[in-house]
Amino acid sequence: MKKYIYIMLLAVTVTYTGCQKADFADNYADPNKIAETTVPKQFTGILATNRDYVVPNYNNYFIIFRPTLLPWTQAAGSINGLSQYVVGSASVDEQWNRNYYRMFQQYRELERVYNDLPEEEQAKNRIFWLAANIYVFDHTQKMVDLFGHIPFSDAGRLSQNGGDYLSSLPTYDSSQEIYTKMLDELKAFADELNTISISASTKTIFDTQDYINHGDITLWKKYCNSLRLRILNRVSGVSEFSSRADSEINDILSNSGSFPIVDANDENIQVEVVDLDSPINSKGFENGFGSDGWYTNFAGKKMVDHMNDNNDPRIRVFFEPAEDDGEYRGINPLDDGTAQTTAADNGEISLFNRSAFNQNEFFPGVLISAAEVNFIKAEYYLRGGNDAMAQTAYEMGVEQSTTWYYWVRTLSADDVSGPLTPLGATEVDDYLASADVMWSGSDADKMKLIATEKWIHYGVVQLHENWAEQRRLDLPELEFLPDNANTQSLPPVRWLYPDNERSRNSENFQAVSSMDNMTTKIFWDIN
Repeated sequence: MKKYIYIMLLAVTVTYTGCQKADFADNYADPNKIAETTVPKQFTGILATNRDYVVPNYNNYFIIFRPTLLPWTQAAGSINGLSQYVVGSASVDEQWNRNYYRMFQQYRELERVYNDLPEEEQAKNRIFWLAANIYVFDHTQKMVDLFGHIPFSDAGRLSQNGGDYLSSLPTYDSSQEIYTKMLDELKAFADELNTISISASTKTIFDTQDYINHGDITLWKKYCNSLRLRILNRVSGVSEFSSRADSEINDILSNSGSFPIVDANDENIQVEVVDLDSPINSKGFENGFGSDGWYTNFAGKKMVDHMNDNNDPRIRVFFEPAEDDGEYRGINPLDDGTAQTTAADNGEISLFNRSAFNQNEFFPGVLISAAEVNFIKAEYYLRGGNDAMAQTAYEMGVEQSTTWYYWVRTLSADDVSGPLTPLGATEVDDYLASADVMWSGSDADKMKLIATEKWIHYGVVQLHENWAEQRRLDLPELEFLPDNANTQSLPPVRWLYPDNERSRNSENFQAVSSMDNMTTKIFWDIN
């Protein structure tokens, strides 16, 4: 894939230790101390603070995904149990406090340091500010898609407010306002990145501090415009955004010179693991997703059945054959927990391919992929009546998804799953010609094709996007065993707010308290 510049461990360590959570706790006690940081270090502080929620690791898989998005997307098989559709406080706290707002505090410190610079120095450091905003908006979209209204405009300003806690309690921005702000600013960033001037000295620093795109400005343009596509597509069915979505998507896709997007797998926006001794690694993937006794890395029936029925070449890189008979088989979500556990214990259920997934310590952290972009393009073209271009994008997305997963397996130093049969020359074409995958039927049928392939591609890798797209489209159609012992008998449509918002930010929380339930849909979820 991309030819990554290897970041020396010393550089990573120095940069990150300047921006750790403990340091920020000290800085909040004495806000003036934060002046010791710099814009480049603060930029990498943003990336580093939530790195373990980008590359697959223990906290994001075991605490956030295992009890929520993994079973609710059926990207993996899960054991049915009591309260399985309730958003637990541990998952919420991990996503809200440790993942997003801990990173967002770093962003606010970058903002403060950047704004305090003389105008000439701001211009010199402008690329760090633009890149930081693109990255933060990517994660902000995920937060809005989980919770709806969130603190944003006023959030994270404790240091900027001189440590005054009460004056720093943030109000909530509406999800529509945040989406509008992101679209407005990303459009402006896309234009600015086409004309930005970066000195040689700044470029050298940016190359080192940027461990996502390693200073490649073209890739930051592609990240920006591809993120715009994702956000625009997400709101394309909402009346107040639909015309803007169609107009701006058309503008992006019609002006590749001005608005380049991720077109190929070697342009994927992802954090790659290059040194297991550095802080950037996927060592915690095993305990988070595949730990013994938690039944978290079993295959799900719907995905395995689809792959089996249509000879999907991804099946052997996704899964291991069941131990009992060597067939690929997934957990039936409509069986009760006892039957599911018995089938798993008897070796009747496939595991995810451990060498490709949970025991692959080099598994990358995906932000935007070429396959995802092509599935978005396919939906847009289908919606606009351009069937030929929709088919081309759809089939390209399938091909890119397949080759990307085979590439991921080559990264692994683990071989517990045995050797992987290489991808055959005609396997993707044969899969695309199969009954349930072939581009045919009504527009509704074709939308199901796109949604199914998007679901497979996102899989267990991009679970935030997977769950959002399933709620938006209600595709693919998933069946769940009701939990009749709980008022939340089926998967929710949004997450609950954390308890500390009710207690510590109670006055501002009142504005959103009426939607603090698991049944109020996010504004783009109109089906």
